[in-house]
Amino acid sequence: MANDDHAFAAWAAEQAGTRLLEVRTQGLEGRELKDAGDAAAQAVLAQLLAEHRPDDSVLSEEASDDKSRLQADRVWIIDPLDGTREFSEPPRDDWAVHVALWERGELTAGAVAQPALGETFHTGAPPVVAPRGDGAPRIAVSRTRPPAFVQALAEEIGAELVPMGSAGVKVMSVVRDVADAYVHAGGQYQWDNAAPVAVARAAGLHCSRVDGSTIVYNEDDTSLPDLIVCRPELADQIVAFVRRHGTD
Repeated sequence: MANDDHAFAAWAAEQAGTRLLEVRTQGLEGRELKDAGDAAAQAVLAQLLAEHRPDDSVLSEEASDDKSRLQADRVWIIDPLDGTREFSEPPRDDWAVHVALWERGELTAGAVAQPALGETFHTGAPPVVAPRGDGAPRIAVSRTRPPAFVQALAEEIGAELVPMGSAGVKVMSVVRDVADAYVHAGGQYQWDNAAPVAVARAAGLHCSRVDGSTIVYNEDDTSLPDLIVCRPELADQIVAFVRRHGTD
């Protein structure tokens, strides 16, 4: 693991996930459980990165942004707990831990742990996406605030909407053949999708901004408000829809 960033990403995500499962048994509820989960997972990942990757920079949702990362060759982009709302509603399993490595302009390793499922998806052993079935395309959307334009997209292409929490879980739903696409606009940050995109790309899925352009990481502005992750055969159709109709 000393030199294997794929294995390290998976291991670190799993360690944080184990800690989060422990936090869930401590009798906390609501905001207290959310805050305890965020803090505990951040502490695990910060310690592991400091110990095993001390020369690398880190961009985390749960830590201040050290702008020295903009000059770094290696930056770990992490979300210690993606889907905090779902985490705070046991026994929901649609929450995740994200650990990704960016090197000189590219995502080179990534892992998404779904601890409540006992699953970790990572670039060291890229998932194999099952062939698409004969049914209607399935689009993963937020269970609390699905974008209106995705409803219109679904109607145009004859798709079904599959609501779930956590950006990482939605991307992994395409990897796991629970959905065929995840289309989002309206607000995310680099840590919300870096690790999921790394895994999805390794699995051969299409990943882009909603206008079809390349997703760029380790930017000064941490906002990364939109993306498409889908089976390659659906990409042109989805991008064309967005270009015609926008996301408002």
